[in-house]
Amino acid sequence: MSDLSKTLRERTEDTLSHLRSAVAEFKNVCYANSLGSESVVLTDLIWSLVPEIEIFSIDTGRLYPETYDLIERLQQRYGRTLTLYYPKTSDLEGWVGKNGINGFRDSLEQRHGCCGVRKVEPFRRAVSGRGAWVTGIRRGQSASRALAAPVEWDGQYGLHKVSPLLEWSENEIWEYIRKKRLPYNALHDRGFPSIGCAPCTRAVQPGEDERSGRWWWERSDSRECGLHPRRQVGFAK
Repeated sequence: MSDLSKTLRERTEDTLSHLRSAVAEFKNVCYANSLGSESVVLTDLIWSLVPEIEIFSIDTGRLYPETYDLIERLQQRYGRTLTLYYPKTSDLEGWVGKNGINGFRDSLEQRHGCCGVRKVEPFRRAVSGRGAWVTGIRRGQSASRALAAPVEWDGQYGLHKVSPLLEWSENEIWEYIRKKRLPYNALHDRGFPSIGCAPCTRAVQPGEDERSGRWWWERSDSRECGLHPRRQVGFAK
């Protein structure tokens, strides 16, 4: 890590400390890889230095082609296989049959239903029996995520949640990627700071919230898929 700046070396060591502590304390730990820029950093650290953590991702069936390209490039670079989980066919067929192929645009309830079938249910299977799961969220991504803790109990799924990149800035993420010459999703070069399903993600304008391109037709406080809590943000009276 001698090629990194002093600040970034400290960030990296702190992240590794969180990851190793999670393995020591919770034993069976997995990383839910969202295949964004933060994910590339965590994939490099885990597959290179903390291989006890299994990395998985969820193929919702509606990802961008560039995202599949990244999966292949990561697997080739590290000689490892990214475990993929898919929606249950019967659940997906039932939801689309009832709501339509793009029915998630019709209401917030239906969008949550689509995320529930395509992401939440496969995620629940992926973390079943685990002691903890690792996330790549950062405080700078949204007001809600700014309230997260490095380690917290995830009552929704019954295990601990570890967020070792919380204090990283976007610039630090990209400094690490460039210094290490890591593969990353080509959509980042086209104005996509956050990348999810193709129908629900778009590029953002300079100065906009990093998450503003996700489910952009909704209010900002609803823009989570269900894997992370929608925390109440506001001032105490």
